[in-house]
Amino acid sequence: MNINLVTSNQGKVEELTAILRPFGHTVSQLPVKCPEIQAMTLEEVVDFGLTWLHGQKTPAPLIIDDAGVFVEKLQGFPGVYSRYVHDTIGPQGLLRQLEHIEDRQASFKCVLGLLLEDGTTHKFVGECKGRIIHEMRGDGGFGYDPIFIPDGFDRTFAELPPEEKNEISHRGRAMQNLLAFISEKGL
Repeated sequence: MNINLVTSNQGKVEELTAILRPFGHTVSQLPVKCPEIQAMTLEEVVDFGLTWLHGQKTPAPLIIDDAGVFVEKLQGFPGVYSRYVHDTIGPQGLLRQLEHIEDRQASFKCVLGLLLEDGTTHKFVGECKGRIIHEMRGDGGFGYDPIFIPDGFDRTFAELPPEEKNEISHRGRAMQNLLAFISEKGL
């Protein structure tokens, strides 16, 4: 099955393509500029996007996603504002916010939204717990990957090979749930 991916983020395109290819699915990037609302949860952002895309008669099946890094001691900040924070102060700015904080527990969360040709929508959630380190490390990945170490590892997402990251990451886990749904429904 070919799945249209609505994103301007080339890193997401590469990740989703790598995850779906072994299962015989392909990904096409759609250049649709989907408005992103200010909301309290990733689910609300994805719900709005799916409804808007359906109303625009965007070719389905399609996937949109919203993801963020949620730092416990910052009450979940940047969370749903992760993209804005990344674009304004970047990962270095987040590190400055955490400068005098020892407990750096955080989690990456991802909500994938799937719009099928019949107009039905489905959401798939993935989460990866870990911690924010004190400096940037690694050349891979994108976004906050150089400052996040998943639980059970001593390397950042940016230091992990893509295949290993995709198995444990928030987006990889959401994709596993999506793949199970696709398989179960025979899509």
